[in-house]
Amino acid sequence: MPRRRVISLVVVSRVSLVVAEHTTPIRGDPISTETRINDRIRVPEVRLVGPNGEQVGIVRIEDALRLAQEAELDLVEVAAQARPPVCKLMDFGKFKYESAQKARESRRNQQLTVIKEQKLRPKIDTHDYETKKRNVVRFLEGGNKVKVTIMFRGREQSRPELGFRLLQRLAEDVVDLGVVEAAPKQDGRNMTMVIAPLKKPAKRPAPAAEATADADVPAEEQQQA
Repeated sequence: MPRRRVISLVVVSRVSLVVAEHTTPIRGDPISTETRINDRIRVPEVRLVGPNGEQVGIVRIEDALRLAQEAELDLVEVAAQARPPVCKLMDFGKFKYESAQKARESRRNQQLTVIKEQKLRPKIDTHDYETKKRNVVRFLEGGNKVKVTIMFRGREQSRPELGFRLLQRLAEDVVDLGVVEAAPKQDGRNMTMVIAPLKKPAKRPAPAAEATADADVPAEEQQQA
């Protein structure tokens, strides 16, 4: 009896092991988003595009690889979802380098716009107003948008025109640095306005050296020349 029990347990364990091996779900590898090139393109035929964008047509993968090898270029899959996939002859290393350079330049030129806030009271005195205005000027010169908020209290809420005139005055004082992006708007006890910085004008090219030299020469000598 003990031997039978041992044997039965062994059989059951082996069967369960086999069942576990067959019932365990098999998950495939994560889908790769990397561009396939050359021998990694596993399709019978492709729609081939030449290095200068010319349409070659549908060719066998063997012929496409041969053309890439003869031109000392790579066969790059540019549209994997097409039927057949679209492939182009190109220098893939150079293409990746130029793409990385463009992405880096794009990130460098991209400016992060920050909205600063400046709060005023409708009956602000001259000294405080000048201080607040300098803050707005500093924000705009830094390339940031400014949200100007007029805070009303008590009976001031019945005089919204005071806040409106104050915002107009501020917009006129900084007209050389910013433009009103959001007009004054009443929001409960507050009145808000958004001023966006003006784009800096492009630098004019320096005058040519020859033009400067001609300007230094007297008119009589230029006529003789």
